[in-house]
Amino acid sequence: MNGTTALDSMLQQAHVVQVSSVSGFGVDGEIRVDLSDPAESAQLRTAMAVESLPGFHCMCRKDVRFEVFDRDDGRLAVVVLHHRATPRWEQWESDAVLADGHLLLAWLDGHGMPGPMQQFEADRQRAEEGTEEERNWLAAMPAGLEGTADRILDLSRTGSRPSPESLAELTDRLQLTFPDRVERVLALLDWYGSGSGRCSGYPVHEGLPGELLGRVPTSSPRAGKLILCKPLAWRLIAARSLLVRVRRLPDNGHGRP
Repeated sequence: MNGTTALDSMLQQAHVVQVSSVSGFGVDGEIRVDLSDPAESAQLRTAMAVESLPGFHCMCRKDVRFEVFDRDDGRLAVVVLHHRATPRWEQWESDAVLADGHLLLAWLDGHGMPGPMQQFEADRQRAEEGTEEERNWLAAMPAGLEGTADRILDLSRTGSRPSPESLAELTDRLQLTFPDRVERVLALLDWYGSGSGRCSGYPVHEGLPGELLGRVPTSSPRAGKLILCKPLAWRLIAARSLLVRVRRLPDNGHGRP
């Protein structure tokens, strides 16, 4: 039997499916759906159609558990869903990928289990917001750093810090573009302040302007100029960061705090 069609073949024999929303602390919510109606059965089979078996196992906890029973109430299968689109079944050597994971979320939502769809929509909104934040941050990147965006954004994708060689290269570029250290620091502060201000899920790349600020020389032959002492530079960073966070607070109608 073809692995991608095995689940559908099993579902054709199903009379009832019991669905549980599963959290890390146990079962949270349960529905039971009668599949004796051919239309109801066809809807679930379409929603659980498998596109491929790519050969991987997700290590995350499952989201939803499907227990499938035949006409005599004998259990035919247990299928668990990961990431709202990746089912796992003991008959497969790997997790599967659904042809259209959104169909299954809509099926769950329509049968009284809206949580997975709500989580999907929340994840999508967060992704869109993250894309917009990233775009704004890149738009504020100082002149002279053209062509480095992908490499810089990779810091967040890999969770790594910039290498000494990379910091040295970026510092050299900034020195060439902004020979005046005051202008260089102001450009970096503007870049720093364009970040998301998030603590949870902090984008690692947003810390780069701060690291580059720390590499600006701390003494100046030009008296009376701004910065050029690290304590003041870091106070400016903190002030700009605070302004970013306040700017992102929702307005309650009486002005932001």
